[in-house]
Amino acid sequence: MPRKAVTPRPAASGRDQQMEQLVSSFFQLIGEDGSREGLVETPARVRMAVEEVFSGYRQDPKKILKTFTKDVCKEMVILKNCEFYSTCEHHLFPFFGHISVAYLPNRRIVGISKLARLVDCFARRLQIQERMTAQIADAIMDVLDARGVYVMCEATHFCMTSRGIRKQDASMVTTAIRGAFEKSESLRLEFLAAVTGNISVK
Repeated sequence: MPRKAVTPRPAASGRDQQMEQLVSSFFQLIGEDGSREGLVETPARVRMAVEEVFSGYRQDPKKILKTFTKDVCKEMVILKNCEFYSTCEHHLFPFFGHISVAYLPNRRIVGISKLARLVDCFARRLQIQERMTAQIADAIMDVLDARGVYVMCEATHFCMTSRGIRKQDASMVTTAIRGAFEKSESLRLEFLAAVTGNISVK
């Protein structure tokens, strides 16, 4: 049986080589042998993973949020429990969880998948949870000219669970509330009822 042809790997660019060299230098600093079998290809794998994990820097929120002006509703629109993965800028450890986003349309609406893409746009950067939550809310307010936005984020942080204080079951909740949601308790309760399922509107 003839042997299957092996597709040659494309030559790494100068930037790629620099990033891979940084990984190799890291192995030396922690006392590892970067030439052993299990680590020979790791620098290239890390480079490709980094490009994916931090792809948000190459995305423009305004281009993601393509809007529509036909059949615009006035009622609350909610994206519930959208999972995300991000990287804490303080220790370069992952944090991940779920985000729920609600907005009150004004003259424009957006495809629901675009809200999920917006979450990824900001999550796939070096982040802190508080800023990421606010960035998502502000982008929706700005691009959609929404009457109001409510963003709730709950996340587990590896920098807290795997090192330091090591609280395995702890999670962090952040919110960003804009426009009509700031002024109306009933709107906030409606959002919380839809997202958590355990809040009754009086």
